[in-house]
Amino acid sequence: MELLVSVIICTHNPRKDYLDRVLAALEKQTLSINLWELLLIDNASDKILSSEFDLTWHPNACYVREEQLGLTPARLRGIKEALGQTLIFVDDDNVLDSDYLEIALQISQNYPFIGAWGGKIRPDFEIEPPEWTKQYWEMLAIREFNQDKWSNLLYETTPCGAGLCIRKFVAEKYAESVCTQTKRINLDRKGKQLTSGGDSDLAYTACDVGLGTGLFTALKMTHLIPAFRLQLDYLERLAEGLSYSHTILHSIRGEVSTKISWRRKVFQYYVRWRLAPNHRRLYNASQRGLQMALRELTS
Repeated sequence: MELLVSVIICTHNPRKDYLDRVLAALEKQTLSINLWELLLIDNASDKILSSEFDLTWHPNACYVREEQLGLTPARLRGIKEALGQTLIFVDDDNVLDSDYLEIALQISQNYPFIGAWGGKIRPDFEIEPPEWTKQYWEMLAIREFNQDKWSNLLYETTPCGAGLCIRKFVAEKYAESVCTQTKRINLDRKGKQLTSGGDSDLAYTACDVGLGTGLFTALKMTHLIPAFRLQLDYLERLAEGLSYSHTILHSIRGEVSTKISWRRKVFQYYVRWRLAPNHRRLYNASQRGLQMALRELTS
């Protein structure tokens, strides 16, 4: 029977209890197991993961070791190895609802004009999150919306990397672009670095080839969020990394000015002065990321 879907888990030194939950949720999927494959991409983990996690329950499961550290090399390896025409990238802390694969395939078949899509992402916090962090939950890949939406315009309906569904030929086009523009390979996580932009670049490629992106309420998953991701120093590093990598990404796509007007500088000082201490630190971190990217682009 033809494989229609490839589930790709890219992981580096995963937390075992989290990845166990991810795999358990995949084992309960309503889509016939004969229609999809499971690729576990071990991205240079300290331990060889093939001996840590049992994939024998799936007849079309494959363990792949990728020695080049970084989420982008791991994704590229998954794209290369995948046999399905719809690829679904699942992080090692993403617990899919039981009908996720079935609905993702239905969307692929019913919306041929959409090249990349995602769904609603609810959080499962290890600890009670501080109230002040709520406005930053989007940085933690939490997504809530009330209606389906799609567009062929960049930024309008871009899905995030958690649970990202994409047509294989779109992913292959992205892989080609990474090979020709090497800056793109550094847009995403590498070890402890918190750069993040490769998932957006991957989704934007759908628009590059004349398709659109979409967000669908029926697609649902849970994002497991450990306690350290709610700490101020982590959120600072994340804000800096997001600002840096998305500035570089937009520059690659010809959409960033490397000059900051005096009016914008005055506005930045005004905003910084009015913010509460925690928010000021995150704002400053975002500005550091922006300035670091602009220096790199003008050097």
